[in-house]
Amino acid sequence: MNPSQWAQIFAIVRLEIWKTFFSRRGLWIYLFALTPVLLFTANSIYAPREQARLARIAESHPRVLTNLTAITPGMSNSVVVEKLGEPYAKRSWHHRVEHGRAFEHARYQYTDGKSDFTFWFFNGQVRHIERSDPQTLPQNILIFATIFRFYFLRLAVLFGCVGIFTNLFRGEMLDKSLHFYLLTPVRREILLAGKFLAGLLATMVIFTASVALQWVALLWQFPHAAVAGYFAEPTAAHLLPYLGVTVLACAAYGSVFLCAGLLFRNPIVPAAVVLLWESANLFLPATLQKLGIIYYLQSLCPLAAAPDSSMPVPLTLLISATPAAPAPVALACLLFFTLAVLVYSGFRSRKLEINYSTD
Repeated sequence: MNPSQWAQIFAIVRLEIWKTFFSRRGLWIYLFALTPVLLFTANSIYAPREQARLARIAESHPRVLTNLTAITPGMSNSVVVEKLGEPYAKRSWHHRVEHGRAFEHARYQYTDGKSDFTFWFFNGQVRHIERSDPQTLPQNILIFATIFRFYFLRLAVLFGCVGIFTNLFRGEMLDKSLHFYLLTPVRREILLAGKFLAGLLATMVIFTASVALQWVALLWQFPHAAVAGYFAEPTAAHLLPYLGVTVLACAAYGSVFLCAGLLFRNPIVPAAVVLLWESANLFLPATLQKLGIIYYLQSLCPLAAAPDSSMPVPLTLLISATPAAPAPVALACLLFFTLAVLVYSGFRSRKLEINYSTD
């Protein structure tokens, strides 16, 4: 492209960028982006307060961790009290069923100042034990990796790209303003490139800022020495790869939904198809997994996140464990796919016609 065409692209980006950031149709995107930030912030506020509360309880109800871990299911409540003393919190209730039968339920809580133990009793015997340990930095990093893979990429970024990129053309058709662009002496491919760059810049800023804020909120509760020590390890997960994956996700999904805005009168239909395909990628055979954008994005993530342990067993059996693609291959596939979709969209944009009576 010659300098005048680059100047036209930058002019379109300047015109589109503020409209893209503050479009009334896209304000809900900020909710998707900020939800994990709020969750990590709430956790960083709650966790230290909970640890301080347990430490205060332990001062008046001192317990030894080895005694707490010695309790096993089947022990009676009298044995538990004999070994541990009275709990710091206790609740009991009865549940009546037909024919007048009654079942006794009880809950005893103990702590050693760090871990919190909850013993659930049924008819005077321990049935279930819950243990809550202090949060650790590696544990929270793994939680972040899980949220990033299963919520942020599959839902937040995907829906954000739907809201921003489909409206770059379809939104102006609905507002009856696209013809102002088409009446100018600007090639359609230049117009498409300018709109894509504006949408990419908007989504990059929104979602990379969200990732950075998530890390700030995640690390907030931990001492500086613990954070520095963790990231001093060569195998530690770092922020930069997640930012890079986020940018690639915005580019790849953005190209798809920009094309959908050109081809479909109702882009929600292709958006739903892409959402279902990307969500089901985990359960598809290895060959089909490699046809999804999410497979290559996850291959570039620095940490592998295991599926939720509470997932039903029949569902876990359906998960197809496919080796991640090598990082250079994943990066090349994402860039090639994005470029190919944009080139196709450029050819389709040449045939773009406006008929507001039908749109």
